[in-house]
Order: sequence, then C-alpha cells, then structure tokens
Amino acid sequence: MTTQPMLELNNGVRIPQLGFGTFRVDEAQTQRVVETALEVGYRHVDTAAGYYNEAGVGAALRASGLPREEVFLTTKLRNGDQGHDRALRAFEDSRAALGVDVVDLYLIHWPVPAKGLYKETWRALEKLYADGAVRAIGISNFLPEHVEDLLRDAEVTPAVDQIEVHPSFQQRDAQRAATDAGMVVEAYAPLGQAEDLALPGVVAVAEELGVTPAQVVLRWQLQQGRVALPKSVTPERITTNFDVLGFELDEAQMATLDGLDSDVRMFPDPRTAQFTQFRD
Repeated sequence: MTTQPMLELNNGVRIPQLGFGTFRVDEAQTQRVVETALEVGYRHVDTAAGYYNEAGVGAALRASGLPREEVFLTTKLRNGDQGHDRALRAFEDSRAALGVDVVDLYLIHWPVPAKGLYKETWRALEKLYADGAVRAIGISNFLPEHVEDLLRDAEVTPAVDQIEVHPSFQQRDAQRAATDAGMVVEAYAPLGQAEDLALPGVVAVAEELGVTPAQVVLRWQLQQGRVALPKSVTPERITTNFDVLGFELDEAQMATLDGLDSDVRMFPDPRTAQFTQFRD
C-alpha cells in the first residue's frame, strides 16, 4: 500500500490527508467498520460526540493492535456542550469513551452564533491544548465572519476548519478565510453524500482515467491540499476510496471538477444552525 500523504498543521503536528469519516455510522456497526478502515490502511479516524459512536471508534483502535501513535484521532464538541466549564467536562467524557489519554485533534463542531459561546468555548480548548490533553485544536463549520471574530481574541490559532466541501459546493470564501489564517481545510461530505458522483463532469473524468467517480473526487480533494474524510460502511467502498494514490488528475480534469460548483449546501447553514446534538 502506497504511503498516504501527510499535511503539516500550523503547530507542526502532521495529519494524514485521507481520513475515515464516521458520521451516521450506527453504534452497532462502528467497531467493525473502523476496524475495516484500519486494516485497509487508513490512519486517520474522524468522529464526534454528536455521532454517538466514540466508544466504537476506541474499541476498533484497541482491537486493531496498532500503536496509538500511528492513528490520528479526531473528535468534536457537541453544540449543547459549549461554554468553558461544560466543554472541559464534555472533553473528559469523549476521552473516556474513546479510551485514550490524548486526542490528536479536538474541534468545536459548529459555531452556533445565536448562543454567542464559541469564544468562551475556544478558551477551554486552548486550556486542553496547553495541558497536553490534545495535540491540536480546531473548528468546524466556521464561516469567514466566525473565523474573523474568533481570531480577534484567540491565543492559539485553530489548526483546521472542517467544512462541507465537495464538487457541487466548494465554499471558496470559507476555504480562503481558513487558509489565509494558516489553517488546513478539512472536507467533510467530500463526495457530496454520493450525489456528486453522478455529475457528468465527474463521470467523464472517471471514464478517462479508468477509475471510480469517488476516486476522482477524492483525488481532486487531495490535489487541492485539503484533508478529505470519506465515509462508507461497505468494505469494498472503504477499500476503493483509499486507493487514490496511484493516479493524478491533470490540469484540465482538475478544472472540470472546479467548474461544478453550484453553491448549494447539503448540510445546515452555520449562520443559523443551533441544534444541541443531544439525543431526544
């Protein structure tokens, strides 16, 4: 298996560029699915308290027998746990569920601007970072105005902004705000929840190269310098999604995918989203 590319975060920590996403992976399936991903070669797993599958991710990591330092582990704070003290307690719950001493990357999952707590929450993440409980801290779903506001008072610049990016929704302004501040952009829903795989431009490039549409889109994500977090529960797709290192898109093929942006979200608007992520 070809060694996958790594990116260096703004604090020197290295992150595998191709990660395995676990959004909407059922608790009962999580250990099996993540074990499969680790067997295939993934060394970066992304979860969240709001996914309610952290325990399964941790179980898979232990069952894999891989040294802890070989797997980059990300989790995220639930919206309803924002606030300084509450965030610190929530992190301990996540750390216990995962069964690890140190989390590689911890994110504020959504800005929830209506609550006005993300700056206070960021101070809690800065404390976790200073205490060595996390190797890097970052944000998710933060738009340019949220990034600008957070940076006015932040002592530590976020290492990443994890946002929705796929061919039909590229969020170039949000990407630019993150990279201009020194953050790596992480693309969640990198395949557009599979809907983008049917776009004629994607299909045409896949046929040119003799690869799958998913491989084309993931290769496009990597060549543009983003971390990509594909998710699947099917072993065959988990395997093929990882097999994107043996080919490249040329300039024209990259331009084809760049031209597919329709500026239509598939996920909530971070300006208005304020769900707690707690179960009913």
